[in-house]
Amino acid sequence: MTAIRSVDMADMPVQVPEAPASAAAARARFFNSGNAFNIKLPQVPATAFRQEVGTARAMLAGDASGFVDCDQSSIIGGTASATTPLMVARYVALAAADRLALCPRASGAIWYVIDGAGEMDVDGEHLAFGTGDVMLTPGGGETSLVGGPQGALLWLVTDEPLYAFAGATPDRQTSKVVPVHYPADEISRQLQRVVDAAQNATTSGIALIFSSETLEAGRNILPTLTLSLNTVPPGEHQRGHEHNSAAITLILKGSGAYSMVGDERYDWSDHATLVTPATLPHSHHNPSAERAMFLIVQDGGLHYRARTMGFRFLEPAGPTS
Repeated sequence: MTAIRSVDMADMPVQVPEAPASAAAARARFFNSGNAFNIKLPQVPATAFRQEVGTARAMLAGDASGFVDCDQSSIIGGTASATTPLMVARYVALAAADRLALCPRASGAIWYVIDGAGEMDVDGEHLAFGTGDVMLTPGGGETSLVGGPQGALLWLVTDEPLYAFAGATPDRQTSKVVPVHYPADEISRQLQRVVDAAQNATTSGIALIFSSETLEAGRNILPTLTLSLNTVPPGEHQRGHEHNSAAITLILKGSGAYSMVGDERYDWSDHATLVTPATLPHSHHNPSAERAMFLIVQDGGLHYRARTMGFRFLEPAGPTS
């Protein structure tokens, strides 16, 4: 005779110890194969952050310094500011001769200088930065910035939400992340080498990927994050694709360009931040007469390590050169 089950496993509440012999034993909790994996998390929305860069510019105009987060933690859940579950993007207003300090609880920080100039001190090194530069700084320690004569507007991305979720603290003693400066002139020179190179049917686009001496083997800028400077030639598009990493995009140049994310069109505007959720089909289109350019940070370092990137094209390749 088949036993009559009184309750479905999926409907069972959390199971607690019956007679724990210690405080440590009392902390144990148990679930089952029916209710352990049915947590319903809110979807990460595709988003265009446009007002935030204007807010940061207004701060600069008023000789004020500070951070303006691209925050949707109230939508996706979490106690810390987050743009996606594992990343947060910010605009940084740095007034002339003003000082700002950042000590991120993160593996590191990726900086892009939108406008202006300034200086940075980190790990005993001094960097002078200007418009178009990219900097990498380690987490778990202080990075100090001073604004130049006209101040500076920067874009900043870290993996702080990942550390907040794990309740972890970065260890500067064991980290492979060191300060790196990518001057705008060198970026332009290296990008031109990529533009001049041939492509094949498996090439996902025309992009310059940033890495460092200590992270060269992984080809990432951080152990968890990737940074690329993507371009789309005039009158062309980056064909539709999808991947398991989320992407945060800073629009650099592309009047009239736009992105399709799922079924939604997102028209580009200067220095807006776009969010492409994980696994959502997307493509980038440039009907203008100039090369479109955009920076993309992804949590791809984690997926490359786990062998779960899942990149695939959704349309056939066009002619290659």
